[in-house]
Amino acid sequence: MLDQLEAEFPEHAPRPSDAPKALDGIRVIDFSHFIAGPFATMILADMGAEVIKIEAPEKGDDLRRYPPLHPDLGHGAPFLWTNRNKRSVAIDLKSAEGLKVVRELIATADVVVENFSTGVMKRLGLDYDNCRRIKPDIIYCSVSAYGRDGAFADRLGFDPIAQVESGFVSMNGYADREGVRALSPVMDISTAMMASNAILGAVVARQPSGVGQAIEVSLFDTAVLMTGYATLQHLFSGADTQRHGNTSPDTCPSGVFQAQDRSFYINCGNDKIFQRLMAQVIGRADLASAEIYATGPERIRRRDELFAILGEAFAQQPWSYWQSRMRAAGVPCGQVRSVGEAIRSPEARERAIVTRIPHPAVGWVPNVSLPIRYSETPVADPVVAPAVGQHTEEVLREVLGYDDARLARLAEEGTLGARRQPASADKQA
Repeated sequence: MLDQLEAEFPEHAPRPSDAPKALDGIRVIDFSHFIAGPFATMILADMGAEVIKIEAPEKGDDLRRYPPLHPDLGHGAPFLWTNRNKRSVAIDLKSAEGLKVVRELIATADVVVENFSTGVMKRLGLDYDNCRRIKPDIIYCSVSAYGRDGAFADRLGFDPIAQVESGFVSMNGYADREGVRALSPVMDISTAMMASNAILGAVVARQPSGVGQAIEVSLFDTAVLMTGYATLQHLFSGADTQRHGNTSPDTCPSGVFQAQDRSFYINCGNDKIFQRLMAQVIGRADLASAEIYATGPERIRRRDELFAILGEAFAQQPWSYWQSRMRAAGVPCGQVRSVGEAIRSPEARERAIVTRIPHPAVGWVPNVSLPIRYSETPVADPVVAPAVGQHTEEVLREVLGYDDARLARLAEEGTLGARRQPASADKQA
């Protein structure tokens, strides 16, 4: 499959080699797995932080096995998507020696990130109180389902559970059927963004004070926020948000329409956009100035008749015709695309959102860039997600100064996984 795609996406254009990175000099010890935690640390890694991902030997992060798997990568597309620019260290946290190694790593770090079930890090002696004894100015971020304290701290949570319990699902879909979850892990992604922002804030706060802190970000809290202003609308009106499908309940006409050849969305967010749509796009200046359509609330009351007028007009011409007219008139619009169409679209190509980056086993893999463009500290060039424990010896030598004898002893004890000799020892033999 990848061979067929090579001509479709450009190679990644490297950043200037002499440009600094926003988080140069920041080291993150990453105990997180699945999506919310790893995506947060990947954002930090893209900004230039050194992220050391701690994984269980051999098995690694469970997300590695999420499909589709590539036979030569050792993991699937979801893991590739959320773990670039990291180094993987395989350590058995159930062993005393393994815990000793990670404590030494923490002593060199600026940030620790974890999203284990509540109580796991405390049992390992790696909770915030213990970590700040190791490194007094440590910034310690816990990503949890329902918080680390209180009556629900023991509950496990995944993205779909947060979607349904926050009310998010109740808002999406059509009124005549059950609400629909978003297939994209929107709560994991938004929680990751919250966590990375919180970490950045703590890094800034630590600069003048020298004081680290604990950070907590929960999936459920974030999911409630992701219902948007519906929460305050409910508190103002007392009514629960209703499902409106692809039609906006707040503006009109906003929704999906059908051209001759395909469907598209328009969003008339204010009166002036509506007037331009009617007068400049479909040639109905009489309706643009009609008193009965003068305000948003009046148009909402007459939504069905407005949609019928627009639907009849739009069916007369193909999408390309309407797109050019709406773009010229300043009417927000967009064609309804599949994911495949979106990443191959002129807009995505213009922004170089998907590129090809080198991979030692398969030649190259696709990469989806962060939507962040720095003028002075461009994000790091993407390096593919690591194999389990790929950088164990490299990190322990470089960061902790371990020699061959120490590495051989850890390998013999099974602390680094299956018993093996360090790479340099193999070469010497």
